[in-house]
Amino acid sequence: MRVRGGPGTSDLAAQTRDVSTNGVFLYTESRMVEGSDVELVLILPPELTSGEKCWVCCHARVLRVEQGPGKDFGVAAEIRRMDILPEIPMAT
Repeated sequence: MRVRGGPGTSDLAAQTRDVSTNGVFLYTESRMVEGSDVELVLILPPELTSGEKCWVCCHARVLRVEQGPGKDFGVAAEIRRMDILPEIPMAT
């Protein structure tokens, strides 16, 4: 998963723990601010997409930040809007 905080911020790598249609819990090495808006780009599993996995861009709000394992932070975010990204064909 890739996370973008806002204008002028760089993308962060993150690892998802839980994903639903309403929210996501992820781990990242950078601390996020509760109440901030973020963009999340990830692949939704087939269980949430009628059998096909697909790339989505989620607009979300950070609800909770907690110290995770090691140096990581656990972040709970509420998904406000989800846009399905077009499939890009692989060049052969």
